[in-house]
Amino acid sequence: MTEPPPAPRDAAAPNAPPHAPPLRPSLLDPLFAEARRLPGVGPKLAPLIERLLGTPERPARVLDLLFHLPQGGVSRALQGSIAEAPVGEPVTLGVTVAAHRPPQPGAGRRPHRVLVEDETGDVTLVFFGMPRARVEKMLPLGAHRYVSGRIDLWDGQRQMVHPSRITDAEGLADLPAVEPVYGATEGLTSRAIGKLALAALDRLPVLPEWQDAAWMRKNGFPSFAEALKAEHRPEEASPRRPAGDDPLSPPPPASPARRRLAYDELLASQLALALTRARQRRKPGRRNAGDGALSGRIEAALPFALTGAQARSLKEIRADMEGDRRMLRLLQGDVGSGKTAVALLAMASAVEAGRQAALMAPTEILARQHFERLSSISEALRLRLFTGRDRAAERRANLADLADGHIDVAVGTHALFQESVAFRDLGLAVVDEQHRFGVHQRLALGAKGEAVDMLVMTATPIPRTLALTFFGDMDVSVLDEKPAGRRPIRTLAVPTERIGEVVVGLGRAMERGERVYWICPLVDESEFTDLAAAAERFEDLKAHYGDAVGLVHGRLAGPEKDAAMESFATGRTRILVSTTVVEVGVDVPEATIMVIEHAERFGLAQLHQLRGRVGRGSRDSSCILLYRGPLGAVAKARIEMMRETEDGFRIAEEDLRLRGEGEVLGTRQSGSAAFRLARLESDGDLLEAARDDARLVVERDPGLRSERGEALRALLYLFERDAAIRLLRAG
Repeated sequence: MTEPPPAPRDAAAPNAPPHAPPLRPSLLDPLFAEARRLPGVGPKLAPLIERLLGTPERPARVLDLLFHLPQGGVSRALQGSIAEAPVGEPVTLGVTVAAHRPPQPGAGRRPHRVLVEDETGDVTLVFFGMPRARVEKMLPLGAHRYVSGRIDLWDGQRQMVHPSRITDAEGLADLPAVEPVYGATEGLTSRAIGKLALAALDRLPVLPEWQDAAWMRKNGFPSFAEALKAEHRPEEASPRRPAGDDPLSPPPPASPARRRLAYDELLASQLALALTRARQRRKPGRRNAGDGALSGRIEAALPFALTGAQARSLKEIRADMEGDRRMLRLLQGDVGSGKTAVALLAMASAVEAGRQAALMAPTEILARQHFERLSSISEALRLRLFTGRDRAAERRANLADLADGHIDVAVGTHALFQESVAFRDLGLAVVDEQHRFGVHQRLALGAKGEAVDMLVMTATPIPRTLALTFFGDMDVSVLDEKPAGRRPIRTLAVPTERIGEVVVGLGRAMERGERVYWICPLVDESEFTDLAAAAERFEDLKAHYGDAVGLVHGRLAGPEKDAAMESFATGRTRILVSTTVVEVGVDVPEATIMVIEHAERFGLAQLHQLRGRVGRGSRDSSCILLYRGPLGAVAKARIEMMRETEDGFRIAEEDLRLRGEGEVLGTRQSGSAAFRLARLESDGDLLEAARDDARLVVERDPGLRSERGEALRALLYLFERDAAIRLLRAG
């Protein structure tokens, strides 16, 4: 039965100005239809697709399937023995089933494990959520089978999670020469995703070409449709693939099809940023700095002298605030480089000019800490804290004072950009840890006043390619010096077999009055890992040190979390067992030891951020990386880099090379610029080209009215950079 077409989306909004650009072109509607409407998707499959590709805000769509590219391809040809099989790459192996290890009753959602072997070694096949009878039917004890999938090392043992293919000799002969391997989820196999992807390809409409023809020829790029087909149907790969290019391996950065799709996504991102920046530049600013008396008084009262980098950044910020254009600036600084002091002095400049300032932090813990830190170093500013937990009467009073101008600086969480919050005259908005907020949230805060200057801060050192990607619409100031007196942190790598020695050593440190962070990667046991849980480690350490041990994790309610942090900050507890909620911003100068359990499971950027929680006082500090060996190549490289340097910018560049952009920023939240098709670690040259192309487009066709401009509108919608289209409509 043919489903009715979606409602048209190409009419202008009812209240739009006469020449407003249209909403999403109806041509794209088949791609934004729900994936659950594809042929063959029944009630069992639909929720699995949602789990894999949907979000809490929207269902999985046909577009999401098309952009869920294969991680690689498996050849029907056998590829050596288990011992020779490369880790991290798809392989097909001939094996004998040696043992079944089903989960024990009552063990929660543990996997069913199957040990298979050949004459050179063994590998464990791992199945989550699959009935025991089905696993045993596919893999009878003693049977010879052919399995395809990716081998990974887990705690030093070879394993293959949810093989993409399990067959006997007869079935192997009937298989296609190449089968794409997709990232899957529990209950939804790679092969099932492949069939859905092919159904999604059938819905792909004929789209206008938005790329420059000369650029296409120069790079040998196929069309957008040809590129998607080459990725999802490796046996029907476009003839534009260079001779000798192996379609069986994961699509390499040099593959014209993958490069074409990466460039499309990068161009959409850079064009959206260029349009945002052009609009920002068109908006008039207001002089937003006074005579320097108030900020001079605050600077003189600081317990430290500004570093050269702080002074330089402050000069850049004040020059923006004194200009006739609105400021949009990123203040980027490594852990402990003194961003808060710079932000305080910038906010004082706005207050000198008779205006107000706001500082928005991503969590209540950080908002309270900013408030307390600012209050302790500046009595000259009228500060007030706004959070989602304010009592009704307190909130009403605060809102009234803010609207009347009796508050100079509002410090808070996302509560600051709610509709009920009104400033008398907001002049400067400071956003801490920008990548944890969506761009729309940043814009919502900036809309709280007239010609609001915007300063966003991040403690995550960002390589140039990521700075262009996430903050390409901003000017950048960099704090590349640490304040005087900061001591180096000694970093040690210790195998988990020596955990007992570490626990005993903590007692000696506490006798000297020191405090300890102990970081665990999980709150409780997961079906994916046997890592020690934070709660379990808390009980273990409590058996040694009693009430000196505290616990904080993301599942605690706000007041409980605040109480646990306060107990540690005041010294009532001396060891704080925690998940990564202490990663950013938490400041306890007495903390001198950071223990990171299962350090091999963390990204470099996260390890660096965590290490930065110590070394903030006058005592020597240490970071102990507890790891379980043997280490894979990437984990080993991360730990070696941590031992080698404390330079966050160097660490960030290495992290980008090892793990890609999602790990460097430590987030793939909604609103962040994480990519689905582009790989910044290998597509940096395309990013530079996309930025130049976007700038030229905006200079020559700022309204995207030309033939190519109209096609580029489709590109922006396709990659969901809709905010840029809304800016065009708003003029």
